[in-house]
Amino acid sequence: MTAIPSGTSPRPLVGRRPIRRAALVGAVCAGLAAALAGCGAEEDPDAGTNGMGKLPAAKVEAKARAAAERAGTVRLSGNVVSQGRTYKLDMRLAKNGAKGELTTKAAAFQLLRVGDALYLKADAAFWAGEKNAKAGTPDAAAAAKLGGKYVKVPSADPVYKRFSGFTDKDMLLSSLLGLRGKLTTGEHTDIDGVRAIRLSAAAGSGGTLDVSLEGTPYPLRLHRAGGAGVVRLADWGKSVPLQAPAKDQVVDYGHQISGDS
Repeated sequence: MTAIPSGTSPRPLVGRRPIRRAALVGAVCAGLAAALAGCGAEEDPDAGTNGMGKLPAAKVEAKARAAAERAGTVRLSGNVVSQGRTYKLDMRLAKNGAKGELTTKAAAFQLLRVGDALYLKADAAFWAGEKNAKAGTPDAAAAAKLGGKYVKVPSADPVYKRFSGFTDKDMLLSSLLGLRGKLTTGEHTDIDGVRAIRLSAAAGSGGTLDVSLEGTPYPLRLHRAGGAGVVRLADWGKSVPLQAPAKDQVVDYGHQISGDS
């Protein structure tokens, strides 16, 4: 055995490598724990939104209604049940009028309102149909002249009252956006690529309303209470050009043209 030189202390062999290994293991474990903690943390669904998801449901509804009232225009599309009739609508609404299409089980026709003037455009079959063959409605010959034309509806005619509501932005939104029952805030949704928060009334039986979480809190989709239709609301604030039809395309029909369709 080789002798240890006098005056030289032996180098401690025990403890040096284990200390380094323990430090390395500790660092790895700490990093792994941090990573696992990061993976387990839930992402805030309201991060980067307008904050509607953190408000009470009643306040979200109030802000959505206020935003809808302030907006100059909107596009409504979907199905609405009104007075026992189901209407499929696609209407572009502005403060001073509207234009679009309305479809019932029996017929499809275009609606145009410019100011107080309401025009209805349908084919001859609509005007000559049995359900419209009541006092004051056109016969087959007259119906042929009305088909494909914009018929200017007299303001005193029941048809004016019946259909003008579909062209009145404030009236239509006021009737559609009503939720019935206690409001609660529900799940986060996505409406055509826009993040939204869902409001439910009476656990959903009183209707649901999806409100935008991006920018202005506009209403985006409505499921009406009692299965009375589903409506999309889009194009808030986008221009809706409105002008009266050319004179050669208008029939100023001054008689009653009311009836079920």
